[in-house]
This record gives sequence, structure tokens and C-alpha cells, in this order.
Amino acid sequence: MKNIQSLFPCLLLALSLGFVSCKEEDPFLNRDVAPVLVDIVGAPFGAPIASEPTVTYAATAEKLTLSARLLELDKTNILDHTKGIDSIPVPNLSIKITLRTGAVLGEVTSDAQGVVKLEKTWADLGITAPKAGSITKISWSGSHKGIAFTRFSQVQAN
Repeated sequence: MKNIQSLFPCLLLALSLGFVSCKEEDPFLNRDVAPVLVDIVGAPFGAPIASEPTVTYAATAEKLTLSARLLELDKTNILDHTKGIDSIPVPNLSIKITLRTGAVLGEVTSDAQGVVKLEKTWADLGITAPKAGSITKISWSGSHKGIAFTRFSQVQAN
């Protein structure tokens, strides 16, 4: 009887350690690494790593050129400090540019240098009377190597 009583706490400890050490999936952060770096042209330095790069245009501008460079990171030489990571342009990649409200601004395909461009007016961006400080939020979405990605940016009037 004494052996059974001393076995019970050991069994309970083993079960509790087993439950604690189980890996649990995080339902809120199920993400893949983006296969493409979407560098928003015209955003201040450091924008590729910023959460939401902002490009400013004059409030009086009639046409706004939304532009981005699409780059794939080649990490082949990541351990060689003389070469490092290389940024390779991604040509012929289809990008859908939308407002965050869901309104589609257009679909463009990257050129040989990985650049996409789309000309729009302030009205197309949902701002009928632009004034300094007016902001509209934009999404750049696509798919590369079977992985979908979205990059957010903003357009601001100055």
C-alpha cells in the first residue's frame, strides 16, 4: 500500500510535465515569411522595415504615381561578409493595389527591374478635396512561389 501511495505523486508529476511541455499552435499568428520585399518608392529612408511607409504628394497634384520595387532576397551568401544578402528584382509579378476599404485601384505587373507603377488622382484615392494632412491607406497584394503577401502603405497630402 505504501508503494502505491509513493507512486501516485510521481505519476501525477510526470503527467503534469507532459501537459506543460506540449507545443501549442498559436491561432492568431499563423504566418508565412513574405517571399517578396515590397519597397515603396518615395517613402523616407528606412521605410522597407517600417510598419507603414508614407509617401507624400502635393495636395494640388493632378496625378499621383504609386510605385514600388519588388525584390526577392537571395540568402545564398548570408555567411560570407564580403557578399552578404543580395536583392534580386522580381519581374512579371502581378500586384493588386487596393484601398483598405476594399476598393480596387488597379492591377499592375512588374517590369524587368521589378518596378510597378500606377497613376491615380486624389479623387481615385477617395479624397475629393485634398488638404495638408489628408491620408489614405493602400494595400499592395500578390502571390509569389505559392505564398500570398500584402504590404501596407499610406499616401499623404502636404
